[in-house]
Amino acid sequence: MSRTKKFFKAAGIFLLALAGLLILGVVWLTIREYRPEAEEALSPPSGSSTLTPGASLHVLTFNTGYGGLDKTQDFFMDGGTRVQPDSREEVENNLKGISGILKENPADIYFLQEVDLDSKRSYHINEQEYYQESLDIPGVFACNFKCDFVPYPLPPIGKVESGILTMTDLQVSSASRISLPESFSWPVKTCNLKRCMLETRIPLTGTDKELVLINFHLEAYDSGEGKIRQSKMLAQKLQEEYEAGNYVIAGGDFNQTFEGMDKYPLKDTENWAPGVIGEDSLPEHFSFAADDSYPTCRLLNEPYTGSFDTAQVYVLDGFIVSDNIKVNQVSVINTDFEYTDHQPVMLEARLLP
Repeated sequence: MSRTKKFFKAAGIFLLALAGLLILGVVWLTIREYRPEAEEALSPPSGSSTLTPGASLHVLTFNTGYGGLDKTQDFFMDGGTRVQPDSREEVENNLKGISGILKENPADIYFLQEVDLDSKRSYHINEQEYYQESLDIPGVFACNFKCDFVPYPLPPIGKVESGILTMTDLQVSSASRISLPESFSWPVKTCNLKRCMLETRIPLTGTDKELVLINFHLEAYDSGEGKIRQSKMLAQKLQEEYEAGNYVIAGGDFNQTFEGMDKYPLKDTENWAPGVIGEDSLPEHFSFAADDSYPTCRLLNEPYTGSFDTAQVYVLDGFIVSDNIKVNQVSVINTDFEYTDHQPVMLEARLLP
């Protein structure tokens, strides 16, 4: 056999073996795909404080970026190159900084997004336990990203187990994970996020009504249809709770800018850009509670430069509030993106009698 024939034979065997490995990988990811139910009951946190109509409360929402997206980082999906921090110490420093921010801005309820339980990108630190122990506040967690091995990019993301966390010392009657519509089809969906709403129900003393809390993190990297369908399902949920006579606060990362908030224009048109969400997407009796005094998110195409004027920034985080709740103030807490690519937003409100 000539050298040429031997080369092509070896190359053919190699390509067949590679194709076989890829097929086996897809089969494995399909078998192991995280498939949550439409609604799953969760163990409610063991808070003891009570709440009555007429009471005032503070709610803080904060996308923590799994402790891996501080101001020194970029991210491959936003036009950068990185997948994770270089060391466990960096993640631990970010978690310490984020916990310090939460302590400095005490709230009755915390909505946190991108909280890892056991992920390669955050060096397998259980961040739910970290935040609960640091603040000494119980919480409830809903998974929205679970995969044995995310095979992209190079080096790959690897194992991910992550989700959203609601912490409160208020009495909670029940908590649920409610699946949102998926944005991707097979085989991409096998190792992609499974977005959800985390519902927490707080009984109101002296009434048969409840304060319904909804923590969410809507789709980011789809064509736009996923966010629209998820926003519609969220709106339907809000309407159902209001018609039942309840008070409702929903909050989190919309991954969309708010219509009419044009303080931070789109300057980077080559990388990720958010959609726009307007009041017409909300049911009657609901409105947005958002603030643009500072941006709430930065594009991760490069490390943060320290200037809102030069970096691509957005207002993506905030709340939706029912009209039986009076919003006294909503404000972005400026952290200069020190420990994560988002900034927290605080809602101060009162339940109307």
